[in-house]
Amino acid sequence: MNMIDGHIVPAALDEDQCYRAMQAKDARFDGRFFVCVTTTGIYCRPVCPARVPKRAHCRFVASAAAAEEAGFRSCLRCRPETAPGTPAWAGTTATVSRALRLIEEGALDEGSVDALAARLGLGERQLRRLFLAHTGAGPQAVAANRRLLTAKQLITDTAMPLSDIAFAAGYRSLRRFNDAIRQAYRMAPTELRRASETQAGSSIRIRLGYRPPFDLGQVLSYLAFRAIPGVERIEALRYARSFEIDGTTGYLSLEPAPKGHALDARVRFFEAGKGALPIRTIAARLRRLFDLDSEPGAIAAALGGEELIGPRLGRAPGLRVPGSFDGFELATRAVLGQQISVKGATTIASRIVAKFGAACPANDEGLTHFFPPARVLAKADLSGLGLTGGRIATLTSLARATASGKIDFTPRESLEASVAALTALPGIGEWTAHYVALRAIGEPDAFPASDLGLRKAAGKSAPVSTKAIEAMSDAWRPWRGYAALALWTIEGETR
Repeated sequence: MNMIDGHIVPAALDEDQCYRAMQAKDARFDGRFFVCVTTTGIYCRPVCPARVPKRAHCRFVASAAAAEEAGFRSCLRCRPETAPGTPAWAGTTATVSRALRLIEEGALDEGSVDALAARLGLGERQLRRLFLAHTGAGPQAVAANRRLLTAKQLITDTAMPLSDIAFAAGYRSLRRFNDAIRQAYRMAPTELRRASETQAGSSIRIRLGYRPPFDLGQVLSYLAFRAIPGVERIEALRYARSFEIDGTTGYLSLEPAPKGHALDARVRFFEAGKGALPIRTIAARLRRLFDLDSEPGAIAAALGGEELIGPRLGRAPGLRVPGSFDGFELATRAVLGQQISVKGATTIASRIVAKFGAACPANDEGLTHFFPPARVLAKADLSGLGLTGGRIATLTSLARATASGKIDFTPRESLEASVAALTALPGIGEWTAHYVALRAIGEPDAFPASDLGLRKAAGKSAPVSTKAIEAMSDAWRPWRGYAALALWTIEGETR
């Protein structure tokens, strides 16, 4: 990072470059930095529709949290809460990236920075230094900023009661929520809602920004081939599914937003659990499912010149790694897919859902079931579904480890640590562990090197060896997962 007038700016962009990008309102830079306008005390995205301020009145920071820390409040026009995830740390420190994903899922709403650091295998002071270097703010400031922006989006985009919004956004009391909104926007939550002219409705709308290019059709095509009947429904450029999160049940649909580089998700609830509605969890899971925080420019720059990968990326700009909405569901699918076809794994998954998944209430998406949670499959008799005894033992072990919290599909201190935790379970080898790390945990450098499809795509006339493709893949770090997807799906076999 660079320091200018005491302000931190992204290392890859100096302030003059930031200003030129803002003048052009270039969507490729959306979320890469934020501009703080000294004359108004407001910070904006580089694509803000407002008139571009004079250069002398602009200061640039690496994240919305850094802008809040400097005393600026977010713009009501460009809405920083809908910007893509800030990638200032991309390719620099995977530790910060993992920490940010944990914060997005609420790790600091009740937990401490020390506990977060321990999960990542380092000390509290070291984690704080990394955050200051790569985001311009400390972990707690980043968490506070995410709570604030989530609350702002729910106030303006939904008809949820304000008390529900407070807890859904991660605030531990209504007073703290009111104080945060008043301090940030200089008006009470009720005034902010009135100004936004929110329309009442039974669904909650979540706007999810991304950085172009983005090939939504590619992601949906990949997911459609693996969709579980009754749980998911995919058609054209639209995705729908049922969900159960900590006792809260519902369903959602997602499609391109009418304007801007964003997806619109609409969430409807059947039954609420004991805690707050899991709005932040749903948003984080959708971002992971569609890989919305990807940095297409950085990936293209790193892999575009590679003889094997470059041409494939050139034919599919905006390639994303399809993730998962539920880590246990994806891991179950991965185990089912061991040594059988994708279609065969889908058939067995549908049998498991029909037998052990709870029925879904009537809905306008035609969804019929929820995927059975780990606590259910941990005690289930999986015989008679077309599974071998070894596969049943593996699924039962996976379900028990997930139900007990031993496996939670959140980032660990490294890719290697995630793989080691998974391979410690019987019947899960390197291929399955890397596949799960790539799609469920979101590790961009995961690479199932033993996969036959990858080895065939890498060989000109015959599959190369696992050792050979592992050697090749060193040149694709830290984006080996994107290289794998390019080999699987672009002029190659899919997995």
